[in-house]
Amino acid sequence: MYDPVQLRTFLTVAQTLSFTQAAGRLGVRQSTVSQHVRRLEEATGRPLFLRDTHSVELTEAGEALLGFARTILEAHERAAAHFTGTRLRGRLRFGASEDFVLTRLPEILEGFRHEHPEVDLELSVELSGILHERLDAGRLDLVLAKRRGPGDERGRLVWRDRMVWIGAEGLRVDPERPVPLIVFPPPGITRARALEVLERDGRGWRIACTSGSLSGLVAAARAGLGVMAHTRGLIPPGLVRVAGLPDLGPVEFALLRGGRNSPEAEALASAILSGADRLTRPA
Repeated sequence: MYDPVQLRTFLTVAQTLSFTQAAGRLGVRQSTVSQHVRRLEEATGRPLFLRDTHSVELTEAGEALLGFARTILEAHERAAAHFTGTRLRGRLRFGASEDFVLTRLPEILEGFRHEHPEVDLELSVELSGILHERLDAGRLDLVLAKRRGPGDERGRLVWRDRMVWIGAEGLRVDPERPVPLIVFPPPGITRARALEVLERDGRGWRIACTSGSLSGLVAAARAGLGVMAHTRGLIPPGLVRVAGLPDLGPVEFALLRGGRNSPEAEALASAILSGADRLTRPA
């Protein structure tokens, strides 16, 4: 038997790749997180994570357990909702970053709609910067978006990764010429990061394409118009990492709540946190 509490801890570590961050998100001590993972490793008879002082990575057994853990927790939550007889209803305004357009976020939302058919879910897909502005203005109840940068600790951490440069296969960036950039318009957080690191490195740049949609940026990149900064775990098909450019650093995605505290927003937040590993998988 696999303990749902231990499985939830395992999923949180897998999503954050940090025992410390997992403890913070779950509201427990780091020693408790380590204990839960150790007990799961004893139950499976396999190591689930490779860890040292600098990094945490899933093992092959850990990757295999992801799907099982999510299925067990979803069944556990459905049973709990059925027997408690709680039915949520009302309006929920949810904003999701453009980054998740090509992932399995729709599956998570579909499951939420199935579990809570009386909740009127309104979805907005925008740049993370715009979502932050709308949340602060009270126009959204819950947002899944990039954090603005180092020092921004708002919301609950969903997933941490690194940003990388990507482009069409075979694309080479001439070090003697300005870097051709494919970017979101302001106030795109990825755009700001790309310009910042290039200017700090003393590299010239030019805007080769601007689009408010991820599909537009991907089309331009596949056509070989230039390079774009993107999250490493969300590289679209047909694009690859491009070498020879300065490091873009880490990126964090978080769930942020608006001023209106509602059980509907909490239920959707729980569904996203439980299925966050799906956000790194293409649809």
